[in-house]
Amino acid sequence: MISKKPELILNIAGVLITNFSQSFWRNLSEESNELLKELLIFKNEIRKDLWTGNISEDDFWLLLKEQFPIVNIKNAQSLLLNTIKPLPAIEIIPIWSQYANIHLLSNHRSEWVYPIFKPYMDFITSITVSDQVGYCKPEPKIYEVVNSCITNSESVLYVEDQEKNLIPAKELGWRTMLADNYCKWVNQIMPMLKEMIGGDDDHDHLFD
Repeated sequence: MISKKPELILNIAGVLITNFSQSFWRNLSEESNELLKELLIFKNEIRKDLWTGNISEDDFWLLLKEQFPIVNIKNAQSLLLNTIKPLPAIEIIPIWSQYANIHLLSNHRSEWVYPIFKPYMDFITSITVSDQVGYCKPEPKIYEVVNSCITNSESVLYVEDQEKNLIPAKELGWRTMLADNYCKWVNQIMPMLKEMIGGDDDHDHLFD
């Protein structure tokens, strides 16, 4: 029995589910380079308001339709949801939860990510999504929200797919890992948890 579990904080998009942005906007443009440029400008303009919850999901679709009348919103909604897919690491959450408290952190919309994690909720200690807390990475305040959920501040590992988002985590004293695009990082988690727990003989049987 582990007396004090370490804390494993996982970014969502790019670590546990696909990062939909690039493929969604490209597919929405229907191969029109000019439309793609305009869509990407729109994305960049609306990004912070969408991620921090300053606008609702419905407002996002209304603004998209207002600026691009040719877009079929129902098709766009289906396209977005079909673009957000689980990555292999999501299936390992139940195993990792035996050795660490699992926390999820993301710049995202809760409407888009919560349904994916519904089967794993019993294994997750906390979920911090930017639209619910009003901050988005790399703003330090969103990391502070997660930090308030942890119980073992001396043993924290944060996995993120964007290097710029690791900086505030390091400032809080978290250990960090940059996730690669091929999910090779997954193989490093258990050895690191073993090291964080202590790696002594009493705990070795947990990692067999």
